[in-house]
Formats: sequence, structure tokens, C-alpha cells
Amino acid sequence: MNVSYIFLALFLAPVVSSVPIALAYRRRGLVEKLPPLSAFGIFVSLICSIMLLHFPDRTFSYPWLPQLGIDFVLRTDYLSSLMGVVTALIAFIIAVYGLDYMKGDYRLPWYWFFFNLFTASMLLVVYSDNLFLLFVGWEGLGIASWGLIGHWYRDDDDITFVGVPGRKIGPHLFCWPPSFGGWRAISTIRLGDVPMFLAIAALWALSPEHDINISQMPWEEILAGIGAAGTVLILTMFLIGLFTKSAQLPFSEWLMTAMTGPTTVSALLHSATMVAAGAFVFMKVSWYIQPWELAAHVPGLEVVYLLALLVGLLSALYGALVATGMLERKVLLAASTMSSLGLMFGTAAASCWIHEEIAGMNLALLVAFWYMVVHAFAKATLFLVSGHLIHATHSRFSEGDLELAGRMKTAFVATLIATTFLVGIPPLTAYWVKSAMDEVMEHLLLHEYMLLPLALLLATSITYSAILARFFSLNFFKGEKPHHLHLERLPLMELGYLAMVSVLFVILYLLFERPELVELAHAGFKLSSLAVGLAVLVAFLVAFFKPRVAVLSKIGTFFNDRMYMPFLNDLVCPVVGFAVARLVDYGNRGIDAFFNTRVMPTLFAALSKRIRAIQVGYLRSYTRIVLGLVMIFLIGVAVWGVLP
Repeated sequence: MNVSYIFLALFLAPVVSSVPIALAYRRRGLVEKLPPLSAFGIFVSLICSIMLLHFPDRTFSYPWLPQLGIDFVLRTDYLSSLMGVVTALIAFIIAVYGLDYMKGDYRLPWYWFFFNLFTASMLLVVYSDNLFLLFVGWEGLGIASWGLIGHWYRDDDDITFVGVPGRKIGPHLFCWPPSFGGWRAISTIRLGDVPMFLAIAALWALSPEHDINISQMPWEEILAGIGAAGTVLILTMFLIGLFTKSAQLPFSEWLMTAMTGPTTVSALLHSATMVAAGAFVFMKVSWYIQPWELAAHVPGLEVVYLLALLVGLLSALYGALVATGMLERKVLLAASTMSSLGLMFGTAAASCWIHEEIAGMNLALLVAFWYMVVHAFAKATLFLVSGHLIHATHSRFSEGDLELAGRMKTAFVATLIATTFLVGIPPLTAYWVKSAMDEVMEHLLLHEYMLLPLALLLATSITYSAILARFFSLNFFKGEKPHHLHLERLPLMELGYLAMVSVLFVILYLLFERPELVELAHAGFKLSSLAVGLAVLVAFLVAFFKPRVAVLSKIGTFFNDRMYMPFLNDLVCPVVGFAVARLVDYGNRGIDAFFNTRVMPTLFAALSKRIRAIQVGYLRSYTRIVLGLVMIFLIGVAVWGVLP
């Protein structure tokens, strides 16, 4: 089959299949029957992504704007091929789950159109090799996220809010409705999109023949040519876009309030799309920049990767810490996602100092990517279970006991597997990947004398284990008895998280089957890795049996308030932003007054009045004017002649 048709079906099938339900928005009976068609469109994308696995390391180019050197350029390399399957598979499973979860919703056409657009946009980001084409998918993610996070725009149900109703700290109300969550998400993301677009435009201008295909750009020539300051400026601007998309510090708040959207959206947002896009693009660009080779020849490149390393690991620890005090199911998982993304950024950034390769691939990037894959399926499972728990208990707060675990056995088992397989307990799936991550940070300590990255990684790993154990315990073991219990049989929802969690076993098998991953998994047999794994296990068990510590309640409240980070987003930034806007407005008014309304018009009016004053129509007046000018001229000539 022609690969062009495969790509066409891959990107268009989800969008086209959602158009009928969008057009039928006024016919409620028809709308209720069309969601399976939208899910089928994503299934077509899944089949196409699997077919593209047979086209490794190939570039496919189609004309777009040849006069500007911009074409539709798609690439099926190691990262794109595997991430395409991960994205499409997770989106399809969540879509099937959503057939039950969203049944009877008042905005099904809106939901399914934006859900499918979300999926198609992420697939475009994954396979795009051209930076401008990638940015098209990037913007598609942004607009679709706004539509989905603010899906329940009526703000009429407390279960869709984030925060404790009525809780106020100083002048700020710590409770956010869905409409605000959607606005905050797109406004924060747009803040990062602008410098990212300017960075892409600068790379286009600087690249010979305006070639901005990631795999073909002469990165060394471009970056060495603009010097250290130019390299730091352009790549940092590009990074800001990635940081905002992946909710890294200080752009993390939008991710917490994004939990106002449907749980299916949260699951997709936190696993294979949107927030994963920032980390994935960073890995993809680093894959071809090869900082481990260029850092010695390109001044400033090491500074950029050091920034990404520190921002990632600090965000990882921050996300894990704030999650320790959270009681809202989805917000706790959101904070843990931020933490995981920070580890991905930090590990990928460490590639600048890692020269070890496995099957021709940099060890650090390989570890970061496979941690992303493990995290995607485990976190999607936990979100889907959360959706079922919210539906059953009609509460967004963690509550549940052994009785609930007995009555929701499928959810209980899925949560047990997802949490233990994700935190790094030996010998489960994430343990092998995290052991390789430990090895990467140990390399920075032993060869680059960087102690902080390893310390941050270990602190994050132990804290991360505790928060997921706490989530598990408060929902199925030592939580409050649910006030409401609605255990309606929802087979597609159960099928969704069972299918999702089963992939973790497949990944565990692949870790000992794929040649490049066997070498990666060998790190798990080191004594240092086993010691970290045992520490993670202890933290998990302690937090599971003791999910609440009364003595630490005040610290927990501080963490639950996200260390007051909402003040930065909701009060400080708006005040500064409006102050800057007022200054710009005053500047615009001053310019307008000078050129259009006050100074220049008044000056020209006065000059015009003087000119009109001498236009009286009398010959005698004009004669005097001419004679006066002649006299002035003669006096000037005489004076000029006298001067030496």
C-alpha cells in the first residue's frame, strides 16, 4: 500500500469520523448513536500506525510551500514509529472507555470532535520532521485542549471543579470551575507558543536553503554560526514552549486545574498527548542535535541542556511533594504526571554528557523514551480507574475502603498493578527503566561531578512511590467510607483500564526481548539499583499502611495548596501583565496623541493658519512679501561676501 495513503488515513480518519456527530448536534437521537463511529476513526489511525512500523528510518516529503523551503515532511524513525503506536493505542482504548463514560452527556458532538482532533494533532506532532508542520499539530493540541478541559462550561456541578469549595487564602479563592480551567490552559500554553514559534522562525532564517527538517538540519553549522548567546537565546525560547506544554516549573498550574475536564480527557492529556508532547519533542530534537557530540564544538549548547536538566528534576521533585498532600483523585495524579515529565526532561537533558550508546542510540534518550512509554500506560490506567471511582462514589476526593475494593475488584486489581509497576519496585516494569535512569545520573556524578541530579532523582523516586501508594490506600484500603455508592455495571469502562494495564506486562516482556532494551535492563542487576528499588518498596509499603500522618497535616495542607503557586498564576502574573498592558496602552496613546490627535495636528493647523493669513488677495501685500525676501537674500549675499 502506498505510504502516502497510510499517512492520509492516519491523520484524517479521526477528524473525518467525528464530523457526522458534530453536524448532527441538533438531533439528539442520532447523536447518541454516532460515538462508535468516532472511536472507529481512531482505530483506523491505530492500524495505520502499526503499518508504519515497517518503514523504519525513512523520510517522506510532499510539496507544501516549496518557494519557502517548507514541505510536508514526515519521518518514521525509532522514536516516531513507536510513539505513534503508543498514542493511537492509548487514544483508542480511552475512546472505547468513553463510550460508556460519556453516555448521555449534554455536549457529545463537541466532545467527540475535539477528542479526535486532539488525537490527530498529537499524531501529526509525532511524525512531523518539518518544524513548521510540527507546529501546526502543536497548535491543534492547544485548541483541542481548550475545548476538552472546559467541556463542562456550565460550571453547575461541584464534581467537575478543582479545589475545596469556599476555601480562601488571603484574597484568593482556591477553587476553580471548568470554564476557568480551559481558559487557564490555553492562556498559559499560548505564553510558551509565541517564543517557540519565534525560535522556529529564527532557525528557518538561519538555516541554509531554509531547511528546517529536524533530521536534516545542519545543527552544528547553525548553532556555531550564531555563537553562544544566539544558541542560548534561540534554544531557550524553543524550550519555553516545551516547558509550558509539559507543565514544568513555573508553568505547572494549568495542569492541575485542567482536571476540571472529563476523566477521559485527563487520561489522554496525561499519557500519550499534550503534556507528553513537550517531552517527546525535546527527545526528538536532541536525537538529531546530538548534544553529546556537539557540546564541545558549539558554545552555549551545554548551558541550554543544563537548564533543561535542572528545570526537569526540580519540577519532578516539586510535583511529587505537592502530590503528597492532595486528596482529589485526579489532581494527585496530575501532580505525579508533572513529576514524571520532569524525570523525562532531566534524563533526556543528561544525554549532553552521556556518550554511551546502545544499538547506535544514546542511552539517556533511550531511557527517557521508554520511561515515557511505561508511564503512559500506567498513568492512563490510573486515570481511567479514577473516572470509574468518581462515577461510583460521586466524589472527586479519595475515599474508599476494603468493602469498596471487594465490590470493585477489577478497579482494585488494575490500580494495584499500575501503581506497583510504575513506581520502580523490583522486578516490575518501571524498575528496569528507572535503574537505567539511576545509572545515567550516577554517570553525571562520577564523570561530571554533578551531585544534585542524582540527589533530586532519588528524592523524587522515593516520594513518588509514597504518593501512588497513598492514592491506592485512600481509594481501596484506608480511605473514608463513600457517602454515595452507585455500582452500575459499565463493561466498556472496565475493559478500558484492564486493556490499558495489560500493556505493562507486554512492555516488561519487551525489556528482555528487544536487543536495545536488554542492555538497558541490565542496570537493574546492579547492587545500587537494588538498594534504590528496596527503598522505593519500603516507601510504598509505609505510605500504603499509613496514608495519613496527623503530625504532618499542616505540611500536607501547604503541599495541597501547591506551595501557593496559584498566587503566581492568578494574582502576581495578572497584576504584572495588566501593568505592562497599561504602560503599552499609555505608550500607544502618547504616540497617537503626538502624530494623530494633538502635537502634529496642532502644529500643522497653526502653520496652515499663518499661511492662510498672508493669502488676502491684495497685490500690495504680495509685493511686500517678495521685496522682503529679496532684501533678506541680498543681505545674506553681502554678509557672505564680507566674511573671509
